[in-house]
Amino acid sequence: MAGQGTGAGRIALVLGATGGVGGEMARALAARGWTVRGLRRKPAEAPRSEGIDWIVGDAMNAADVRAAAEGAALIVHAVNPPGYKDWDRLVLPMLDNSIAAACANHARILLPGTVYNYGPDVFPLIPETAAQNPTTRKGAIRVEMERRLHRAAGRGATLLTLRCGDFFGPRPGGSWFSQGLLTPGKPPTRINQPGRPGVGHQWAYLPDVAETAMRLLDREAELGDDAMFHMDGHWDADGGGMVAAIARALGPPALPVRRMSWWAVRLGGLAVPLLREIGEMRYLWQRPVRLDNRRLLAFLGEEPHTPLDLAVRRTLEGLGHLPAKAEGPESNRSLFGGHRHQDQASDQVGFG
Repeated sequence: MAGQGTGAGRIALVLGATGGVGGEMARALAARGWTVRGLRRKPAEAPRSEGIDWIVGDAMNAADVRAAAEGAALIVHAVNPPGYKDWDRLVLPMLDNSIAAACANHARILLPGTVYNYGPDVFPLIPETAAQNPTTRKGAIRVEMERRLHRAAGRGATLLTLRCGDFFGPRPGGSWFSQGLLTPGKPPTRINQPGRPGVGHQWAYLPDVAETAMRLLDREAELGDDAMFHMDGHWDADGGGMVAAIARALGPPALPVRRMSWWAVRLGGLAVPLLREIGEMRYLWQRPVRLDNRRLLAFLGEEPHTPLDLAVRRTLEGLGHLPAKAEGPESNRSLFGGHRHQDQASDQVGFG
């Protein structure tokens, strides 16, 4: 793996290391030679596992974060309230704790960014310089998060924001792939299709996201104090590519594909907060929205990219929907192959 060992002698604190994004980042950092600390509310069965030193603490507690971050050069802020719950009450205090710890240690904060920040005025192809005029409550919170981070860049901290599409991967945590397209906790009996036919959607395979972040950190001296990059990931041009890849991986007998009942989501949202929050994100399935990765390509030369069928199969294996397969060296060599947009100006574009 390119850059292996570049974190030797350096400490990284990962908030959200028990989740999909944070866990993938933590394991990638450990593979790069970083000393990785993971903050979790409950003691781990093994104090050190997967290269992570587990520390009991709460991201909502400033003293816990400050103590865990002592001596850290990097803080990965990948923690969110579970199930979209209490964003307005929890998200910003948790971020403020990370910012305070980063400023105290002159550390870099790595933030996995979202498309929630943007409104229709900058659709369909979104560069890093696009105006952030969100139309949802969560979008407004994400904008405020990044505003506070940018401000912290002048107070001792540095920043790296890596913005991606909808996450999927072998250990994705809560995601549209594992909880929207498929029924969580049950053997697949159907595949759900949340988007309109013909509307594209942007996906991000978590191992590719982590590898991209590592390659950026390998060149930290060139990043500056406030760096931001967009990933392209897997662009599903008509919204049916991911469903087809799942069907290919699961094999016969073919599973039925059903349109998601958004009216039921709206109705359920009257009583269930999670459904209300999910319903707020419907607009990202109704029109094409795509993150523009040209800045990333110019900086790294390529974007790490696992072929879709391989990424989907590994995801389904991780979710327990497929038995794990032994893979030959050819599959491993292709895991982080380069990737570029093609015919970018004329592509239809989108996100989830």
